[in-house]
Amino acid sequence: MREGGKILARVLNMAGKMVKPGIGTAELDEFVESEIRAAGGFPIFKGYHGFPTALCTSINDEVVHAPAKPNRVLKDGDIVGLDVGMRYPAKNGLVVDTATTVAVGKISKPAKKLMAAAKDALNVAIKKIKPGIKLGDISAAIQMEVEKKGFSVVRDLVGHGVGEKLHEEPQIPNFGLPGLGPIIKTGMTLAIEPMITAGHHAVVEDAKTGAFKTADNSLSAHFEHTILVTEKGCEILTK
Repeated sequence: MREGGKILARVLNMAGKMVKPGIGTAELDEFVESEIRAAGGFPIFKGYHGFPTALCTSINDEVVHAPAKPNRVLKDGDIVGLDVGMRYPAKNGLVVDTATTVAVGKISKPAKKLMAAAKDALNVAIKKIKPGIKLGDISAAIQMEVEKKGFSVVRDLVGHGVGEKLHEEPQIPNFGLPGLGPIIKTGMTLAIEPMITAGHHAVVEDAKTGAFKTADNSLSAHFEHTILVTEKGCEILTK
């Protein structure tokens, strides 16, 4: 997972640098899938419950799970969430999962603040992780960081364990109370992923694309790292 995490972080970083007004999400998807396969990995999202692409490209009010289809073109002022997972090695390997939200051209100040809040929430959560704490301590830290900046955390979608499979126990909500839930233990590998909105936390599923969108059409931002719990704290594997 360490090896896979470094590869996937590099691929996501390169894809993020490709983002500009006029680029199609399919072009980003083709690049990501090609890089993953060339590195000896398998794009775990592609075909997962019928999902059509290797990369999720969630634009503006889309929270997660938006496919990178050819008819989707980024324009100036958009923000786009790039979410990607990989099994490494491709056969019988382990899974890592990571995401970032990127500005397309010149974006508004509110969009910048939203993206910064989501990134800060991820960093706050990571600093909290160590053996012996409760899962609710992580969830509460994310919620507190997001809400103190005037934004909302999505409640219907959660982070998760990752490793043998893409989605494993435990589920990791981005809201909750400290001191509750299972104990975090050394050796756990967790996908921590704040998904936040500029408006209400409610989401709806788009019947055509399968993407989850904010119910009030407000902007959404999403950041994610795969984290290893170590004896003294934690290690970011997708960095």
